Order: sequence, then C-alpha cells, then structure tokens
Amino acid sequence: MSAAWIEALNAGQVIPAMPLALREDGTWSETHQRALLRYYCAAGAGGIAVGVHSTQFAIRDAAYGLYQPLLKFCTECLDDDSTVDDKFIRIAGICGATRQAVEEAELASQLGYHAGLVSLSALSTQTESELLTHLQTVASAIPIVGFYLQPAVGGRVLSYDFWCRVCEIDRLVAVKIAPFNRYQTLDVVRAVIDAGRSDVALYTGNDDSIVLDLLTQWQFRGVTRFIAGGLLGQWGVWTRAAVRMLRDVQAVRIQPTIPREWLTRNAQLTDANAAIFDAANAFRGCIPGIHEVLRRDGLIPSTRCLNPDEVLSPGQSEEISRVIAAYPEFTDTDFVAENLSAWMT
Repeated sequence: MSAAWIEALNAGQVIPAMPLALREDGTWSETHQRALLRYYCAAGAGGIAVGVHSTQFAIRDAAYGLYQPLLKFCTECLDDDSTVDDKFIRIAGICGATRQAVEEAELASQLGYHAGLVSLSALSTQTESELLTHLQTVASAIPIVGFYLQPAVGGRVLSYDFWCRVCEIDRLVAVKIAPFNRYQTLDVVRAVIDAGRSDVALYTGNDDSIVLDLLTQWQFRGVTRFIAGGLLGQWGVWTRAAVRMLRDVQAVRIQPTIPREWLTRNAQLTDANAAIFDAANAFRGCIPGIHEVLRRDGLIPSTRCLNPDEVLSPGQSEEISRVIAAYPEFTDTDFVAENLSAWMT
C-alpha cells in the first residue's frame, strides 16, 4: 500500500461522505456532482467517501445502476484536478452479501480507490463469526475500513470481542465509529488498543458527538490514542469550517488543559447536526437534510433522493434555518458563493 495516503489517514483528515446530486426530476446532475467534489477539495478535505450511506445505498439498485458510474466519475474528476495529490484518500462504500461486496471491492480497487468502507447492513442475521469471515474475504480484494453503523439507519450492535477479532485482519486500515452510543464507541477504541493495532486509524462517524470524540484522550492499559479525524455525513456540508475545526482540535487536545469553550462548541455542533440529520424523527430526514444545506448554497440542484418518498420531515427546514442563524461560524456560505461559478464550469 502506498505510504502517502496511509500517512494522511493516520494523521487525521476531514473525509466528507459524498451525497448524490439529483435534479428535481430524479436525474443525476454530473455538473453539480463535479462542483461538489471541487468544493470538498478546495475546502481542504483530506479525502472523500463515495457510495456510502450519505450517497444512498439505492445507487446499487438495478433501477438506477449508479454505483459504477458514480465511482468512476468521481475518480476521473479527482484525477483531472491538479490540486489533488496521492495523499488524498479515496474510500468506496462496500455493501451487500459477500459476493456483491467482493465485486464492489474489486471494482473500487480497479478504479483507484484506496480502501473500502464495509457496511454490514445486509448481513443482519449472520453471526459475528460469519461477519468476520465476510470482512476477511472483502479485505482480500481491497484494504478495509471497519464500520460500526448505528441501528437507527441499518446497523446492529456488535461486541467488544468482535472488534478485537476484526483487528486481526491485516488489511484493516481504519475503523469508522458511528454507533451514536458512548458505550459502543468505547468498545471499539478499547478493542483497537487492546489488539495492539497502532497502525489502525480511528475515525469518528458519531455525528452527534464530533468534537468530544476528537478531543478525548482515550486511554486503556496505559496506552493513549486519539480519534484521528472524521468520516462523516455532517462533514459533507460546511466542509471548510470542519477542516478549520479539526486543525484547531488537533492543536488544543495535546495541551495540558482544554478550554471550556470546546464543550460548548461540541453541544452547538450537536444541535446543528440534530436539525440536519432529523434526530427528532429517528433520522428519517438525514439525507434530505444534508441535501437541503447543499441546495441552499447552490452546490446541488434539489433535495431529491432516489426514493421520492424520502423527504424532509415537517419542520426540518425551519430547524435547519434556525441552526444556520445560530451558528454562522459552522457554515461555508460565503466561501461557496465566492467560488461556485468556477466549480460549476
């Protein structure tokens, strides 16, 4: 594996989970998808995750057939961007039962993706041993990022022992920790430390606790680790502000004391995320919420999802307006306005 992207991964990056840019009629807008990629690169993101939950798992459905075209399109855009170097991390979402997952992993590898973020949602009835075999098989095709996804959007509860065994996979390069649960987050961090996998990067996917995850000095058996960065749907919006925040966090967390204002900022970002992810309605509007923020800034043409019934919840748009007004420091509106016309060419 190339040292450049691995070093960048372990150093800690903002990795947005890529949304799908659809017009109001449900057709894919390549122009807006390219603009979105350009925005992430210009904002200072250290990588991109394509074909993941925020991209909509339905891109794999035969009715849409967008998985391969989207992955190919994104990697070609990155290859054509002179500002993107070999440190920029390219992650592909990997889904389905083992046969499908291996096919996706092989395709992603062929297209130049560095690693696969492996969703276990399709294996809800499998034992943890069977899940482990699945991950080992996928890892034979591409380096993998383990994924602890919250049950509310298709994940399942997984044991500490399971994560210890996942750490035995040589081609495990990172774990995205996204159970939205403090106990389960601790299980993953402890397992990685106890397994002695200092080479496995820890990434938060807990959009409800981003700042706290990144600030915490995690310590077990005398070993200290930090969660390096984030691979987040929340960072699919307001990415430039997220990059600034991560750099500030990385500087302050190694100091003897952490200013109290960071606890306030954690609560404020959680409040903003609650509106975007529609926490009040069990996250039903999380993808349309991401779309709505990007639509307001002109980066995508609509809030449309592949499933036309997947829409903003009642009152969600008003909540998004509230948090934008309350926390302008989290937003990228001015930055996008200054550059949008160039990104759309």
